[in-house]
Amino acid sequence: MYVERVPNRNSPPAILLRESYRDGDKIRKRTLANLSDWPAPKIEALRCVLRGDAVAPVGPEALSMQRSLPHGHVAAALGTLRKLGLDRLLSQDGRQTEAEVALCLAMIVARLLEPASKLATARLLDAETATSSLSQALGLGVVDEQQLYGALDWLVQQQERIEKALARRHLKNGTLVLYDVSSTYFEGRTCELAQFGHNRDGKHGKLQIVFGLFVQPGWLPGRDRSLRRQRR
Repeated sequence: MYVERVPNRNSPPAILLRESYRDGDKIRKRTLANLSDWPAPKIEALRCVLRGDAVAPVGPEALSMQRSLPHGHVAAALGTLRKLGLDRLLSQDGRQTEAEVALCLAMIVARLLEPASKLATARLLDAETATSSLSQALGLGVVDEQQLYGALDWLVQQQERIEKALARRHLKNGTLVLYDVSSTYFEGRTCELAQFGHNRDGKHGKLQIVFGLFVQPGWLPGRDRSLRRQRR
């Protein structure tokens, strides 16, 4: 195949994509496409491709490698936490340190998406070994495990303030709250929430799942009425 420029008297020349073929002892050619509407740089690029020429600069300085990190699950998790107002609660409407708040949010999202130790979490946040866009989305920059432990220390200091704010938001004064956390082993291999970890049941090699129950009056109306009858 080749590009041919065909003169057209008083009109602009026709630019045609053609190929040659043999018909017996004769060499004939046929038109495959009319490229007359193409811009000149595009036609020239096609000529280079057909000739086998390089169409881009060659060398280490010619190309820049860019990395694309998974982002959809990060955006969903961060969006949900922000919709719940967790970022404002942690930052106390901007009165707390932005870096500590961002690190706490990063650890919460990482725990939801890819539970791991603090060392492994620091690695998945580091630009060189990142497995998602979480660090970029929160503007963290370089992160190590000591910074994460420092953020946890800061979070402990804020615990009472955060618990009181959550209680004011979700509970009534004097409300009875029941909660429990437990775990069990999982027989299958298809549960996305199950992970390998410490097995309190002694079932080695089994996936684990941790679940919690948080109940207050009004959430289970039928059960609340039965409890009131028992008290009477």
